[in-house]
Amino acid sequence: MKIGAHYLGNGECEFTVWSPTLNSVAVEILTPESQLIPLKPQVEGYWQVKVNDVYPGTLYRYQLNEQEAFADPASQFQPQGVHGASVVVDHHFEWTDTTWTGIPLESMIFYELHVGTFTPEGTFAAIIPRLPELRELGINAIEIMPIAQFPGDDHIQPDLAYRNWGYDGVYLYAVQNSYGSPADFKQFVNACHANGIAVVLDVVYNHFGPEGNYMGQFAPYFTKTYKTPWGNAMNFDDAYSQGVRNYFIQNALYWLGDFHIDALRLDAIQAIYDLGAKHFLGELAEVVHNFCQGGTWKRYLIAESDLNNPQVVRPPELGGYGIDAQWSDDFHHALHTLLTGDRQGYYQDFGKCADLAKAYQDTFVYDWRYAPHRKRFHGISCRDRPLSQFSVCIQNHDQIGNQMKGERLSERISFAGLKLAAGAVLLSPYLPLLFMGEEYGETAPFIYFVSHSDPELIQAVRAGRKQEFEAFHYAEDPPDPESAETFLRCKLNWELRHQGQHKVLWDWYRQLIHLRQTHPALLNFDRDSIAATSDEDKKVVVVRRWCESGEVVFAMNFNSSSVAVSLPIQQSARKLLDSADTVWSGEGSQAADKLAVGDEVVLAAMSLVLYSNPK
Repeated sequence: MKIGAHYLGNGECEFTVWSPTLNSVAVEILTPESQLIPLKPQVEGYWQVKVNDVYPGTLYRYQLNEQEAFADPASQFQPQGVHGASVVVDHHFEWTDTTWTGIPLESMIFYELHVGTFTPEGTFAAIIPRLPELRELGINAIEIMPIAQFPGDDHIQPDLAYRNWGYDGVYLYAVQNSYGSPADFKQFVNACHANGIAVVLDVVYNHFGPEGNYMGQFAPYFTKTYKTPWGNAMNFDDAYSQGVRNYFIQNALYWLGDFHIDALRLDAIQAIYDLGAKHFLGELAEVVHNFCQGGTWKRYLIAESDLNNPQVVRPPELGGYGIDAQWSDDFHHALHTLLTGDRQGYYQDFGKCADLAKAYQDTFVYDWRYAPHRKRFHGISCRDRPLSQFSVCIQNHDQIGNQMKGERLSERISFAGLKLAAGAVLLSPYLPLLFMGEEYGETAPFIYFVSHSDPELIQAVRAGRKQEFEAFHYAEDPPDPESAETFLRCKLNWELRHQGQHKVLWDWYRQLIHLRQTHPALLNFDRDSIAATSDEDKKVVVVRRWCESGEVVFAMNFNSSSVAVSLPIQQSARKLLDSADTVWSGEGSQAADKLAVGDEVVLAAMSLVLYSNPK
């Protein structure tokens, strides 16, 4: 059942809402001659009515049981914010991407961005002029942080009224009004496709935000059976759960169909609880894959998960959910600890070169091993799944925002370390994700920020943020998440990418991406075509990747001094890349341009060297 307000043309609109436990539902058309029109009950708790003389731009609400009225749970636009009325949208749009055939999942280079801080304007339209430069870098998939309508304080200037990472969304079909209209978002997607860039949308199916959340007034969207960090879990397996499942499944099809989205990134699926015979994620994958049949390009589902469970990405015939790919946090944690020395919180489970070597070869470091931080065994082997089903990074919104002051790696490690980190990710056999600004060493932080109108909620958010960092014993409090200044500090300094070492780093990323997209050995995702070793004393990790036509070997030195190591080359090899070269603003390479079998290579401190040979 399609839900929401669907404009049929010629002033006719069909309203459909799911409210299985209510006695009556009426749509209130908010025109100068306000109308109240009863909806008729349908099967399985749906209500529906067709109304004439209703045109795009018309405001409406639903009156429940002849009492209070609320915005549509499936509202497609909320011009007055989360507490205002919904608006009827005409989805007609002149698409020009008829020749678009998509980007294969295994070829994607993800670039995660937050619309509000990516540009000074903080809009969809403002991103479009920057697409050619992202394409020049080698980016072919932009991952947009959630754009579902979230709360904001309308009493301050418009460009600061709505400040949120996006995970507090409450109208999952409504494009965030401060970012632009539904047509603006379509224009953005259209422009991305024109530039050869896929669009991945981050969607949140595990909770609704706290402010403007009127979902419980309409239907049993929540269950008390399970608890999440945000309260009662979404109702995916309790009484009336079929309507909840349909709400989210229709949402996925809405973005893929009406907005031509290429893939959905599913937020924190470990908080999606379902003990039914057909897990919600399995049903979602089945519906999306059916949607792709006969289409001109394939769409994908990518799950964020900390479960280390390959069941998420196994096909249904092997008992899996059939999700196309999932994040692998172990790679980030193993690399981050070697670069920064962090050992607090979940980082205490990592810190050895052997962890990173295992992450390259086995994906999950914790594959039913005891995890001290969790105080239990965690994960299971995923060696039966292709390497291209896993996405990795060294920075993303969470890992930066989890720092008290939202410091990026550029503020925490050396320039040499940034180059080493980039090479570790982009030469990996996994799907790489960059966080906006990472490619040139952006110095602006990415701090947790919100804008609520409820004073009690504001204080609760401030207290929660402070409590989150109490165990770290910092001398000062974290930045105020409610402050407009906190938000403004997170705006990118786009001009940096053309200056000094920032430009060098941008060129370094570009070269790594080019090698990744052209070298045969780096295009091979066969799990049996990679081997990784480590030396804890020297703090070195060596990775060898190969294919029928050749091989590459890259060595990473996490030591603060140079070391000599022997590389596992099968025949003489030539150097393709060395982060210590002066051309990359290094202190000067100590590695030979050519190596014979058995030769040692000298690695400069905090550097990466890549050798290649044809077989």
